Amino acid sequence: MTAPVFVVEHFRTGDGGRYVLDGPEGRHAVSVKRLRAGEEVVLTDGAGRWADCVVLDTEGKDRLIVRLDSVAEQPEEEPRITVVQALPKGDRGELAVETMTETGVDTVVPWAASRCITQWKGERGVKALAKWRATAREAGKQSRRVRFPEVADAMTSRQVAALLAKADLAAVLHESGDEPLATAELPARGEIVLVIGPEGGVSPEELALFTEAGARAYRLGRSVLRTSTAGTAAAALLLGRTGRWS
Repeated sequence: MTAPVFVVEHFRTGDGGRYVLDGPEGRHAVSVKRLRAGEEVVLTDGAGRWADCVVLDTEGKDRLIVRLDSVAEQPEEEPRITVVQALPKGDRGELAVETMTETGVDTVVPWAASRCITQWKGERGVKALAKWRATAREAGKQSRRVRFPEVADAMTSRQVAALLAKADLAAVLHESGDEPLATAELPARGEIVLVIGPEGGVSPEELALFTEAGARAYRLGRSVLRTSTAGTAAAALLLGRTGRWS
């Protein structure tokens, strides 16, 4: 089994490369994971920098002392995969973020599509975005990632169109697509942007806007997936085809 991952803000060490993990992460390591001397852990800043460490000791209920020898950096993988996720109902948004993080998506963009029942406005929107970001962080740790996905600020349809215009492959999952995503020509580098519509689907006006920006409609499969699972299924297909899962 791979070593558990804990998030740190810096990698400054004391004498002999000793590093003290405290606060909520230290409490989780000591009181929940019950780590002991000799066990291995990974520390990361979630932005690609990480270090393999060995537990030296524990102090109280929330301090883990480890030996940190060196810090490495994981380069960004290519092509990058960004999923534009229409806002689902209830807590299915967090489910989508969780599974896309575990799968390997690089960026998740919340999208306020015209047919979304859920709308992020005011304080509700701030709290919902914070939940998505916290979910990505925890799912990144659970899946042993050292470069967590970015969860961007919520975008309007016009902002999504601008994002699609800059992509190396711009794809919209839609029943009107005449080509399956499984046969789409994929770039070796750059960025793939994939749009997942709401339960009511991408509206004709939005599809026209995205097509004008250079996007193309694709089919994923014969069955109809929920908006909270379609992004994960499509991302898995793309990650396998680009070789990032090899």
